Amino acid sequence: MKHRPSRRFADESGAPPVLYFQEAYPGGCVKGQVPRMTEVEVALARAREGDGEAFSELIAPYRRELQAHCYRILGSVQDAEDVLQEALLAAWRSIGRFDGRALRAWLYRIATNRCLNYLRGESRRPQLADLPDPEVGWSGKARPGDPWWLEPYPFDLEELIPGPEARYDTRESIALSFVAGLQHLPPQQRAVLVLRDVLGFPAAEAADILGTTQTAVNSALIRARAGLRPERDPHDVPIPKSPAEAAVVDRFVSAFERFDLEELVAVLTDDARLTMPPEPAEHRGPRPIAGFLVQTHAGLQLKLLPTRANGQPALVLYHPDPSAPIWRACGLIVITLRGHQVHGLTRFADPGLLARFGFPRTLPRD
Repeated sequence: MKHRPSRRFADESGAPPVLYFQEAYPGGCVKGQVPRMTEVEVALARAREGDGEAFSELIAPYRRELQAHCYRILGSVQDAEDVLQEALLAAWRSIGRFDGRALRAWLYRIATNRCLNYLRGESRRPQLADLPDPEVGWSGKARPGDPWWLEPYPFDLEELIPGPEARYDTRESIALSFVAGLQHLPPQQRAVLVLRDVLGFPAAEAADILGTTQTAVNSALIRARAGLRPERDPHDVPIPKSPAEAAVVDRFVSAFERFDLEELVAVLTDDARLTMPPEPAEHRGPRPIAGFLVQTHAGLQLKLLPTRANGQPALVLYHPDPSAPIWRACGLIVITLRGHQVHGLTRFADPGLLARFGFPRTLPRD
């Protein structure tokens, strides 16, 4: 028996921004002839009748970009996935009242408001506890204002193209430092900046998505731009997956595996920064960072496997198990480059994150 969408979520089923399906009647139609329905219209009609598979087909082209949207606003992949599931459930339940216009904007309206609702109810997010005291046995400088919930993003977004009014390209807007910077903005400003400067929605559509006025959107955008200061210039970053990028990463890996303090110092920029969410601490400068890496890993064999996170080079770190012939995962390091050096290292110690990147917790030792 098919499920028929209910009449819940009335606040999310109002008229969306006017952005009609341009592919509805390709080539026009003969006068007096009833135009044929497009695949989208057919799927929409079936979804309105309670066909779950048709609804899945309808939203499939937008799922990845909606997930990235939620991730940018929330900073956590797990939170983004949870909120997106709620948003899609809300869309399914209110599909009967969707008027067929601007499907993408309608989905963004629901997803954005679900993110904002989540941020209003922060109690849903597990609270930080049992972190090391930065004043005890810790040489790094405390940074309690950093988003401790920040997680690396495992998916490739190269195929997503922002709208013409966007100020950031996809590579810039998914970078770890950019997402971290967004977390410092108030929720409404954060949402406005993502909708306008990342996705390129016009002010009128962004206002409709948020249920506010263009004046309010423009005001929030001015404040958000003033409050967001990306840590890197995209022109200083090597082209992703290029020989230049690979050369810097290889140099860092070689120095790290050999515990070569001076080479590590040389490959790091003068203002390099090492952070380890959720720990509220950091190391700044090439020598403190290099010293920390050598001190905490010296005497151990390292296995560093390359991957990518947030569109950046990253390394999965394995240590040998002292009592079994296996390697055990102990973290993921996301690398931020500037020119021919490493500008930032963000280490995530939770091995549970690695499954999203396709890496196991253990590997056999040769």
